[in-house]
Amino acid sequence: MTRTGRRGRLWGGASIAAAVVLAVALYWLQPWKLWQDETVREELPAAAAPSAPGASADVPGAPATPVTVARGTLISHEHSTTGTVELIRLPDGSHTLRLADLDTSNGPDLRVWLTDAPVKEGVAGWRVFDDGKHTSLGKLKGNKGDQNYPVPADVNLADFSSVTIWCDRFDVSFGAASLAAV
Repeated sequence: MTRTGRRGRLWGGASIAAAVVLAVALYWLQPWKLWQDETVREELPAAAAPSAPGASADVPGAPATPVTVARGTLISHEHSTTGTVELIRLPDGSHTLRLADLDTSNGPDLRVWLTDAPVKEGVAGWRVFDDGKHTSLGKLKGNKGDQNYPVPADVNLADFSSVTIWCDRFDVSFGAASLAAV
């Protein structure tokens, strides 16, 4: 085999390897999401209808309309993040977490978490939320707007004091809010 032939095969193999590495990096990082916005405009959910005959949607002591029981303001961590967080009790006794006027960057594998971690400003707060107790309420529906996340009935809300928009891919908080009782 000639020297030129070996060089050609070497360059061909290197090109294929570089293309594979680039494809994997693009899939993993998904940089295009930083320039794509997904806006969600959900209304506050109504209480669930009774599921059993004779059951009542009213829970003793529950208000007839949704009530905000805790509230917080989002601060920025890894990405600029603004908006408010409300923990709302619905007339049927269930709870939902509402993100209002959310504005953050889009990213790969973003989640909404309830956590027991204190919210810290700056870089010190970027990675604290997976150190203790946390529960995922699901994937972030959009990086802008108003959205609701039902809180599972078996979640003890007294165990959680904050909310984070968590990037599961890179284990970092995009933004977070402390929940204060109203």
